[in-house]
Amino acid sequence: MNASVAIQVLPNVTDDEEVIRIVDEVIAYIKSFGLSTSVGPFETTIEGDYDQLMEIVAGCQKVAIAAGGCDQISTYVKIVYKPEGEVLSIEKKVTKHH
Repeated sequence: MNASVAIQVLPNVTDDEEVIRIVDEVIAYIKSFGLSTSVGPFETTIEGDYDQLMEIVAGCQKVAIAAGGCDQISTYVKIVYKPEGEVLSIEKKVTKHH
């Protein structure tokens, strides 16, 4: 695991239930890859191979638009990338806090 990504997808809709519905579809898409993930109230963190994570990030935006109900989204991404070696895991970072 040479990368971790935290992604927040914000659909341009005014109805809170629509935000939840669209974000839930994005989270389901992320989870479909079977990678280690952590869903939080503001963002979802994913661990894995850098190239695959970048494809997932691009896909998240397409999934949000395809979900319908919005014609624009804002996406905020944080990336930790270590080409040679391993990045700190979600488990090591947060287990003691849960």
